[in-house]
Amino acid sequence: MTTLAAVSANFTRDLDQNYALIESLVDEARERGVDFLALPEAAIGGYLSSLGNHGDTVKTTERSLPPAISTDGPELRRVQSIVGDIVTAIGFCELAEDGETRYNAAALLDGSQIYGTYRKVHQPLGEHMSYSAGSAYPVFETPVGRIGLQICYDKAFPEAARLMALDGAEIIASLSAWPAARTATAENLQEDRWTYRFNQFDIARALDNQVFWVAANQSGTFGSLKYVGNAKVVDPGGNILATTLLGSGMAVAEVDIAAKFSEMRGGMFHLRDRRPDVYGKVTELDEAGTATWRGLAHA
Repeated sequence: MTTLAAVSANFTRDLDQNYALIESLVDEARERGVDFLALPEAAIGGYLSSLGNHGDTVKTTERSLPPAISTDGPELRRVQSIVGDIVTAIGFCELAEDGETRYNAAALLDGSQIYGTYRKVHQPLGEHMSYSAGSAYPVFETPVGRIGLQICYDKAFPEAARLMALDGAEIIASLSAWPAARTATAENLQEDRWTYRFNQFDIARALDNQVFWVAANQSGTFGSLKYVGNAKVVDPGGNILATTLLGSGMAVAEVDIAAKFSEMRGGMFHLRDRRPDVYGKVTELDEAGTATWRGLAHA
């Protein structure tokens, strides 16, 4: 059996506060026998305080951007020293080798090694003004199985999770700083339309690909953003096994990965039954190398 956990918590620019919170969460995870722990997007240094063409989304506005961290720097080593033998996914702002380029990134690690990192591919609402975009969805071999990583808005794109499933991912960790809607926000955030989307994407991507889906998210507020929490573990049948709902906390579920895969994929196996020969337009590019779209806006 394998115990999976997803965290909903509030992380800020205060690195010492972040490390103390991670220590507390890891202590709880260890008490609950967790093998794999997913922490939110931007758990080291916090996320942007606003989205859109204003505020700290501009790359040249250094005053409030998250601290940029090298993958071989002391920050990730500090996290490794905290998590020990618990395989952990954690979000941070990565500083590239050129010393200037920033990526919204995630690392998969434990106390002994960094299994790999991921750079966010899909960028919403002006995020490209703060970060450069990644271009790949790697899957990593770990002691708890093959794990893929994605960040926040990535979950809205079925192709992202499908790529990782086709590469043998058994678990996909989706790390978010997903806020409530900016306009017409629901009084009860659990009923907010962006909360609904967040939860539906988690269910759909798990079921689409018949994988275990571990979704972490920020909670509380930061800057102008009000986060919706709802960290969860979803099984390959799209069933939510555990969730924090709006609050801070940890969603924990004990699963039998091999048995569940045998059960879910023994009959209707979505990856096996694909028809890629009819999906050409999914990846079709025009003469300029841009993905084609024949929607109403182009009518």
